[in-house]
Amino acid sequence: MRPVALVLGAMVAAGALAQPLPRAQVGHLERLPGGASKYVAERPVDVWLPRGYDPARRYDVLYMQDGQMLFDAATTWNHQAWHVDVALQRLIDAGEVPPTIVVGVWNGGAERYAEYFPQKALALASEPVRRRYVEQASNGRSKADDYLRFLVEELKPEIDRRYATRPGPAHTFVMGSSMGGLIALYAMSEYPQVFGGAACLSTHWVGRPTAWGPVPELQNAELPLAVFGYLRDHAPDPATHRLYMDHGTAGLDALYGVHQRFADLLLRERGYGDAQYSSRVFQGADHTEADWAARVGQPLRFLLGPDLAR
Repeated sequence: MRPVALVLGAMVAAGALAQPLPRAQVGHLERLPGGASKYVAERPVDVWLPRGYDPARRYDVLYMQDGQMLFDAATTWNHQAWHVDVALQRLIDAGEVPPTIVVGVWNGGAERYAEYFPQKALALASEPVRRRYVEQASNGRSKADDYLRFLVEELKPEIDRRYATRPGPAHTFVMGSSMGGLIALYAMSEYPQVFGGAACLSTHWVGRPTAWGPVPELQNAELPLAVFGYLRDHAPDPATHRLYMDHGTAGLDALYGVHQRFADLLLRERGYGDAQYSSRVFQGADHTEADWAARVGQPLRFLLGPDLAR
């Protein structure tokens, strides 16, 4: 998404339950029946099954954030999409990754910032910064821990019940972009026994919504430092987990380089070597679904590709 999409993305799900099912170009896309959650507002969850899905086989599962932006540009607010179905099916057909199901979890509309900024990291920020974020960006309450409980306690068991999955962490992954990258990182760190890997594209380290001012004014030290403080103490064991991160150099992505370089140092000191960690810079890439679609094969390959733990 472009910078304005960080605002519009929080608005687009207002009538999400009435939205038509996106169309996949390859494979099969279906929507889970609606149901009340103890933790989050009801939202669509779209499940992509690779071509030739066979209930007699077993499949890895990738949980992706901002699910309304993944498959069909005809149904998105900005007429862009990740086209993750096309990229992933190509990798499956080439034998580069195992057959994998994608669970596209739509964002919570106006709750997006509340659900996607890591809650335990926010607790490490100074009281004025934390208060402003909670009051102005999170509608009065941080909800990231509840969002993760929804994923882990409600959604994942339902996916494992309905589909032929490999339920262990070596076959369960989480992925997102921008704020979705932050919550993907948080999900793996909070639930390392559930998620064996995370991919975070254009991670929105700066945390602040674009509604707070023009792009340069979003830059700050305190929110990234809060995330780094959390990550220092909670990054999962690199012996059993893998992590992909990247950013571009244009638009909103131009803010992320200084923070990503520090994250790289931190994670290397935590023991993440080349086999467990990939950090990429894409020159000229902006903060859009088109840019993420252009490189989505790389995080998919790194995250889902074979290793000794499979």
